[in-house]
Amino acid sequence: MDTAMVSKLEKAKRYAEERERMHITELTVRFEGENGTHHVSFSGAKWQCDCRFFSTRDWCCHTVAMARVLEKMVPASEPVAM
Repeated sequence: MDTAMVSKLEKAKRYAEERERMHITELTVRFEGENGTHHVSFSGAKWQCDCRFFSTRDWCCHTVAMARVLEKMVPASEPVAM
């Protein structure tokens, strides 16, 4: 491998560890949950999920899980304390 490739791969590894550099603006995921498959999306700084729970609360286990996986790259999707 030439030195330019090695340098680029090292930079990619560093970038992958520095999640705060990345900001996802749109994303669509097929989420295979315990009770079926759901479609989760992130667009305009808002999460969406086609599960029934999300339709009444604006968050669900699927969106919270995705926000945790993508930590620092998207806003959190946590329930609001009442």
